[in-house]
Amino acid sequence: MTMGIDFKKIKTYPLSQRKNKVSIHDFSRPDFLANDLEKALPEILMSKDLKSVVKDIIAARKNNKEVIMMIGAHVIKTGLSPILIELMRKKVITHLAMNGACCIHDFEIALIGETSEDVAENLENGKFGMWEETGRHMNEAIIEGAAKGLGYADAITAKIESMSMKHMEYSVLHNAKKYGARITAHPAIGTEIIHQHPKCDGAAIGKTSYQDFKQLADSISKLEGGVIINMGSSVIMPEIFLKALTIVRNLGFTVDKFTAANFDFINHYRPRENVVMRPTMKGGKGYTIIGAHEIMLPLLASMVFRGMQQ
Repeated sequence: MTMGIDFKKIKTYPLSQRKNKVSIHDFSRPDFLANDLEKALPEILMSKDLKSVVKDIIAARKNNKEVIMMIGAHVIKTGLSPILIELMRKKVITHLAMNGACCIHDFEIALIGETSEDVAENLENGKFGMWEETGRHMNEAIIEGAAKGLGYADAITAKIESMSMKHMEYSVLHNAKKYGARITAHPAIGTEIIHQHPKCDGAAIGKTSYQDFKQLADSISKLEGGVIINMGSSVIMPEIFLKALTIVRNLGFTVDKFTAANFDFINHYRPRENVVMRPTMKGGKGYTIIGAHEIMLPLLASMVFRGMQQ
């Protein structure tokens, strides 16, 4: 009867010969928690990646390179507009690109100081998204903007300012203009509640959003040595970025060595492939950092602001 292999013949090796991935030299430093959060974070995994992104953002701005941030609507809905505004005020973000829903939340915040309806409740009776002021004013803005040759974001901004909205100090659209940051919006027809309104004009949406697509492509043409961040857009902005990057490379612009980072609470396929992986294969750096927007964006901004002061 066989007794199996002889475990007594197993070879072992001195621990001193082993190459380790984690050292106490990389551990977190709680003594810095009160005054230097970056030093408090460990030099391990996503924490290390976050520090690298911060350093690249600071280096990009010191060298007058682009820092483009693309966002999804949850970044606005989770109360982060003041952080975005401060990033633009301090000239960290050079271009803020957003999906169409961001504009709706930003517009409603400027108008009434509130946003984000209960979708489930209003869907049952056909009231979801059927809000007169939002639909009427925003569609008027887009139609007026198209007639003037404006981009989508500039058209909405013009309406916010012409109406002298009570809470426009919280509007990222208004503040982008105020602080000289480029801002563009990239809606997809059928995805926004304002497309349900009787005043909706698909041609005007197409004309203004196409202007913004060209503006974003122009910023991406200058991305060499810069940073692009996708914060919370799982489909729209990654797809638009991929096409804009293709265009500028097709036109002969050198956009190879840049840092791309995706921040989200789920590791989605499109942001990972279309922002982090594929675009950086010619010599760039890509990072995927997982965490809730309402935690990660303030953390990122805090680390950047502190680093810029040093």
